[in-house]
Amino acid sequence: MRILNIIASADPETGGPIEALRLTGLQMARLGHAVEVVTLDKPSTPYAGEFPFPVHACGRWTPRYCYTRELARWIAANAHRFDAAVVHGLWNHASVGGWSALRRAGLPYIVFAHGMMDPWFRETHPFKHIAKQAFWLAWQGRVLRDAAAVLFTCEEERRRARGVFRGHGYPERVVAFGTADPPAGAESQLAAFHRLLPELKDKRFLLFLGRFHAKKGCDLLIEAFAKIAAIEPDLDLVVAGPDQSGLKSKLLAQAAKAGMTDRIHWPGMVAGDAKWGALRAAEALVLPSHQENFGIVVAEAMACATPVLLTDKVNIWRDVKASGGGLVGADTSQGIESLLRSWLALSDDGKSAMRAHARAGFERHFRIETAARDLIAILHSISARGFHEAA
Repeated sequence: MRILNIIASADPETGGPIEALRLTGLQMARLGHAVEVVTLDKPSTPYAGEFPFPVHACGRWTPRYCYTRELARWIAANAHRFDAAVVHGLWNHASVGGWSALRRAGLPYIVFAHGMMDPWFRETHPFKHIAKQAFWLAWQGRVLRDAAAVLFTCEEERRRARGVFRGHGYPERVVAFGTADPPAGAESQLAAFHRLLPELKDKRFLLFLGRFHAKKGCDLLIEAFAKIAAIEPDLDLVVAGPDQSGLKSKLLAQAAKAGMTDRIHWPGMVAGDAKWGALRAAEALVLPSHQENFGIVVAEAMACATPVLLTDKVNIWRDVKASGGGLVGADTSQGIESLLRSWLALSDDGKSAMRAHARAGFERHFRIETAARDLIAILHSISARGFHEAA
């Protein structure tokens, strides 16, 4: 098949959707399918050229909604080359402009919601939700209404999305989602991480890995870590990720006020070998989120046999808990503190068993091969070529 992906940006700092697209696209290419991406990035952006398959950046400027006429022009000129399209995400011109152009071109498409219909946003930003409801009735809801399917990465995401916006029903479908096995070279990956943070070589640490955003609950993690630090004097915390919202300065101030300056490390965004080295070296990954659609980093940690400590607001928490590869708690200061204490209370044998369960849970639930095949089956069923072959 020839598959077109439409997404706002190919910037790796934007988080899970673009990483999921990259990993799934690579697997699709291995299976013989042609994958291309069109984005609202400026053509001069370096990360567009660093992708493993073609990225067509057609933006001209970068306001929040990212309107550009070039998207519609590009789709009109190129839609005939594709069998089906995948629209990633909501609330920007990639979604609405993509829908309009795809509909005119007659190219069937599906939509990945990527957690952007979660009720947490309504509860946290009620005035913004009112604006989104109006936008939904005028445009965004029509994008989902006209899709061949609206995809959710787990049953929890689908359940939580229902009823968040009024008007415009849409066809729901839950699909497999996941990540790839860690690349080979564990020793070089550990070395890359230790070059980044040499003071942590041979030291115990917990790891947060993700964007700095209010929904991630990093403030809860710092508060909880400060409370258990005295009873675990040889345990440190690494808080790694890009700071797109300006939140890091507040977190640094919080850590300093708690007297944790020497115990909490801030390497910024880690990628490539350093990222895999961090995941392999950590005692456990901690994801204290108030809202998390899937959490690719959870699957990546489990692939490295690293246990995960997460909240019940990470939509895949049920799979993690059932696998025995992690612990689950509430997204409160007390809940995160309880998670940390529960991990520390485990015996060495208990921790070793959880590591084995984490890897087994990845194999069972989160392999990218399963996700890619599931997505290909859906795209094949909606494409004109797939229809004629089935007939």
